[in-house]
Amino acid sequence: MTATHPGPKTGPHAGPRDARRDPALRAKRRRNALRTLGFLSPWLIGFSVFFAYPLIATVYFSFMKYDGFTAPEYVGLKNWSYVFQDNPFFWPALANMLWLIAVMVTLRVVFGLGIGLLITRIKTGAGVFRTLFYLPYLAPPVAATMAFVFLLNPGTGPVNTILDTLGISGPQWFNDASWSKPSLTILALWGIGDLMVIFMASLLDVPKEQYEAAELDGANSWHRFRYVTLPNISPIVLFAVITGVIATMQYYTEPLVAAKVASGVIGGSGQHFEPGYPDKSTLTVPQVVYNLGFQRFDTGAACVVALVLFVLAMVFTTFLMRRRSGFMSAED
Repeated sequence: MTATHPGPKTGPHAGPRDARRDPALRAKRRRNALRTLGFLSPWLIGFSVFFAYPLIATVYFSFMKYDGFTAPEYVGLKNWSYVFQDNPFFWPALANMLWLIAVMVTLRVVFGLGIGLLITRIKTGAGVFRTLFYLPYLAPPVAATMAFVFLLNPGTGPVNTILDTLGISGPQWFNDASWSKPSLTILALWGIGDLMVIFMASLLDVPKEQYEAAELDGANSWHRFRYVTLPNISPIVLFAVITGVIATMQYYTEPLVAAKVASGVIGGSGQHFEPGYPDKSTLTVPQVVYNLGFQRFDTGAACVVALVLFVLAMVFTTFLMRRRSGFMSAED
């Protein structure tokens, strides 16, 4: 009796070995792969041009002596040693960044959520209050910062003038190293409209049935917020915190303009200005990158600072995401 071997399967249950033998299946898979790459090509091109290549180039130049004009020269870890040991701006800028993340981001999230809760509970005139709170966010950063510096001018500003009439000695605000970061925080809280709108949208999506069930169980206002509102809007809170941390790591315009105006250096490009007035209190990491790369033409050191900023952003984001996952697991 002669045994017969079945041919390769060509149906939907064909195995991987059958697929390798069947030219039709190989051609179909190739077409599917090309079609998928075609749909992904805009993202792949954008990722390669605007993220992968700049990141690789930044790592490359961090080991080079390069001023933007002459050919790069390999110097090993000298740029890294200079940034961490000899640069007078890096560590103060890093300390300022951590302060702003801990204080300014926290207060912005708390104030944004509080104003969102307040407006969602207003019965009449909510649209007017929503507009009034959102309009400051639309102000150009440079104009808003200059206006705040003039308002908080320790000698002629209206804020200290009003405080003097009340018998209170006003602080030096942007001219005092201990008050410059709180002044920037006040400016950030003034433009809280973006977070207010985001939190309002999330608060309006909380199911009313859960509030009613909590009231029937005798929950007070705090318990309803803690056990109903907060769990429902926790993804939005996490989004606000992560985006706030990333934006604070990129904080550049407001502290630079405030330092220039407060110090009196508001002229043209001919004036030399060391960032961080007063006493490096408004110095931020992006300012250090700009100072090294475009004022001192030390591209290698600037790339080192940029890489440190990138790594810190990844660490903060990963930490917050893991904390969020742990919190959700504990609730379950």
